[in-house]
Amino acid sequence: MKDDTALISQITNEALARFTQKHEIREQALRTSREVIRSSSTAIRAIHRNELDKAQAMVQATGRLVSETRDLLRDHQDLYFTGFTQDAQKEYAESCAVYAFIAGTPLPRPDDLGVETAPYLNGLAEAASELRRYILDSLRRDDDSRCEELMEKMDEVYNVMVVMDFPDALTNGLRRTTDALRAVLERTRGDLTLAVRQRRLEGKLAGQE
Repeated sequence: MKDDTALISQITNEALARFTQKHEIREQALRTSREVIRSSSTAIRAIHRNELDKAQAMVQATGRLVSETRDLLRDHQDLYFTGFTQDAQKEYAESCAVYAFIAGTPLPRPDDLGVETAPYLNGLAEAASELRRYILDSLRRDDDSRCEELMEKMDEVYNVMVVMDFPDALTNGLRRTTDALRAVLERTRGDLTLAVRQRRLEGKLAGQE
């Protein structure tokens, strides 16, 4: 009985130590992941304001946080794939893709960003949806110089997403993200078509005056 008591006490102490260490690592990873999400959102706002230098610096800083989290959880894969790190990676991938689309730089690959495939694809689809805001802002400024180009990028991303016909357990709900992108794409195409036709009509009327 005494031997069992001592063994149970030893097992309990070891478990407490392991759980304490794991809890501290999880809390650190959660804090960093929340910072990644905030920073990614701020970078996207800067892109919409055409503050590309600021956005680029923020994206690069966010990438370092993503790398830190990955290294922190390297020996804790159960925490790495819990979900919160994937959500942060998705937001980071979205900000990187939005920057590439607007700045005209090469689109980074998942390995370039150090993110998993599923969050990357979800982030890419959300980045394509984010282009709607840029297109509408451009139309309000009477600047349609890049609208067709950005619509083509939205189309290209959607065409890639629709072939990813795999279970949600593998893609982190990519089908829902793709459905949302399709709706955004259709609305944006309608808005852009209407704006172009309106502009052409105004041009014709101005030429008749």
